[in-house]
Amino acid sequence: MVLDAHRCVPCASYAYVTVVGAPSCTAARTVPLCSTCYLATYLGSDPRLQTCRGKLQNTRSKLNLEINKELMLRTGAENLLNATHNKKMKEQVAMELQFFNSNLKLLKEQLAELNSSVEIYQGNNARSSIPMIPLGLKETKEIDFRQPFKNFIQEHYHEDPDQYDAAITDFMELREAMRTPERDSSGVALIFEYFNQLYFIDRRFFPPDRSLGVFFEWYDSLTGTPSCQRTVAFEKACVLFNLAALYTQLGARHDRTTASGLDSAVNCLLRSAGVFKYIHDTFTNAPSKDLSPELLTALIKLMLSQARECLHEKASLNCDDTTESLLELAQEAAHTAQEYMEVHESMVVGVVRDYVPASWITLVQIKSLYYGGRAHQHVAEALLCFTGDPTQAKEDDTGLSNRAQEILQYLHKTPEEDEPDKLFLEFTMPSNAKERTYLGLTHGREAGVQYEEALRQQRMCRELRKRTALSEVLKAGFASVAGLLEDFEDQTDLMAIFDPPPIMPSTKIQLTLATPDFTRHRVDDVFHALGPVSCFSAKKSWTAPRPVILKKTERQGLGFSVRGDAPVAIAAVDPGSLAERAGLQENDIVVAIGGADVKWMPHDRVVSAIRESGDCLEMMVVTPLLAPPPYYQLTKCKSLKDLSSHSTTSSSSGVSSSGSSTRSSKYGSINSSRINDSTLHGSINSSRINDSTLRGSINSSTLSSTHKEKRLSWNPFKKTLSKDRLKAESMNDCTLIAR
Repeated sequence: MVLDAHRCVPCASYAYVTVVGAPSCTAARTVPLCSTCYLATYLGSDPRLQTCRGKLQNTRSKLNLEINKELMLRTGAENLLNATHNKKMKEQVAMELQFFNSNLKLLKEQLAELNSSVEIYQGNNARSSIPMIPLGLKETKEIDFRQPFKNFIQEHYHEDPDQYDAAITDFMELREAMRTPERDSSGVALIFEYFNQLYFIDRRFFPPDRSLGVFFEWYDSLTGTPSCQRTVAFEKACVLFNLAALYTQLGARHDRTTASGLDSAVNCLLRSAGVFKYIHDTFTNAPSKDLSPELLTALIKLMLSQARECLHEKASLNCDDTTESLLELAQEAAHTAQEYMEVHESMVVGVVRDYVPASWITLVQIKSLYYGGRAHQHVAEALLCFTGDPTQAKEDDTGLSNRAQEILQYLHKTPEEDEPDKLFLEFTMPSNAKERTYLGLTHGREAGVQYEEALRQQRMCRELRKRTALSEVLKAGFASVAGLLEDFEDQTDLMAIFDPPPIMPSTKIQLTLATPDFTRHRVDDVFHALGPVSCFSAKKSWTAPRPVILKKTERQGLGFSVRGDAPVAIAAVDPGSLAERAGLQENDIVVAIGGADVKWMPHDRVVSAIRESGDCLEMMVVTPLLAPPPYYQLTKCKSLKDLSSHSTTSSSSGVSSSGSSTRSSKYGSINSSRINDSTLHGSINSSRINDSTLRGSINSSTLSSTHKEKRLSWNPFKKTLSKDRLKAESMNDCTLIAR
């Protein structure tokens, strides 16, 4: 696989394409493909070549581009309207501005209709249930990281940027594949992989006080409005939003006619709610409306309600139609209806109502009515369909078991005071068979009223009236209640004036949010060759690598000692030694020995490499700088927060998602090797190891008084070895490895 300038076969575009070898019947042949077609063909991540769900996502992408274009035109028209003083020009621009606003309104209505296409994401056996509400993925533009990363590698890391072409290409291909993940576990793993890779990218290439010229632009999932930020924190939040949206699509996809499928749907919905909760708690002041705290709170409640709905469907599958089971199922249905009512209340708030599709609000209200009707229907079935024991002929006998009477005693709650227009039954616990029948009839009639109201709400919504699956479910519920009340036609009119007591919501299962576990999807740093990220990062600086050549004599050794592990640093330099005359300094970091990179080598291997060098030692070292270079330096009137409102969020959101080299060990020892040979044979003294029983790593730095407040949150450990032979000043920006 090579990059070359050819014409892409599928799209016929000239670009740097990937020439992929393909097997043939006669001989091997090559197929030139551009990056988009390559991802679509070999990574299977382009939705345009998949099912109708892919076509829906592709349509959403095109709408986002059209909305962005209209927004730019409208902004230009508004600027021209404010700048011009010509009356005729003002009238013409005002007319164009109305045209742009009309186009924007039409495009946003089309996007809202796409978001209302919930049936596309449903499973094959979902026609017997009310459709779930999944979320569409956020769209983003392709970003070319090649030139900004190369410039930063050359200026900051002082290395040849051409050596990292493959690493940059791998990262760009990973981001391109993440934009259109598969709707299965591999898609989830792909998003996790990219999110964890962002942790390394953030620390490698994004200093808090300098812009690389890289802008992350994402489109709002609900409105299509573009948002652009320079911080990696915004990229992380949008990626996590897509992860949560993918979980909602997976939850809607599972088979809801089996217990195992319902369990899988509950798991996906709880994971989605957990990701939304993580975004809500971690990322603040997001410019995109779909990342606002109010909307995230509404989405969390929506996912929990849909998980509760799946649990009710599972309980219905396991119900044995006994009086006790039906009464308990009624309380579960009432609990589901109450949760959907809370979701509806959170969605009708002004901040959320303007951005959530109107069909979602109506569907949530329909679900609340439907499950309220289901609760009353279960009670009616328990009270009307129970035959009782024919040997008992007492009029004051209700025909209910002790367990059923106990449940029925706590089934109803006291009516609300704000319902004066309703006439409730005077009893909630029947004392005979006649009262039991009356109570069952009132619940059955109320169930029919709830189903009728749900059907009316569906007919009033333009998007939902076309959803045949939803109509079938609501009509089936109304028909089942009507069939239940057919045998009591003579008593139905009498009980039509009474309302049943409200059902007390109750549940036996408590839902817990599933927080995203980033450690299950560990990744390798694609820029591993730059060195350990704890030492070689964008937030630290050092001099350019310089050569140090030491030639031992019969009377004088090398004259320095080393410490640490990956990378190894100079612990001390003897006065008047070869090392001092060669310019070797204390705290210098050894990056190469004899032309071989040693930034990742452990302590013992570096010592062995120094010994094997013989009488002439050639090293490349860098000197850590206490202050950044001039073009990094901040002015006194600004802080890190002034330059980037997401800098704190960015550093805190990625720590848990990767194997950081900064561990929480509180104490450690110095592993140093004395490299000072004064013997005739040029032998090297043995390694000096203090407290070899301790293991762990400590990242310590000595901060000046003016920079104490700017200490990074992901490196909070500082250790002072005042009793050791090394002073605290010798430990600036060095990693000490305890052996």
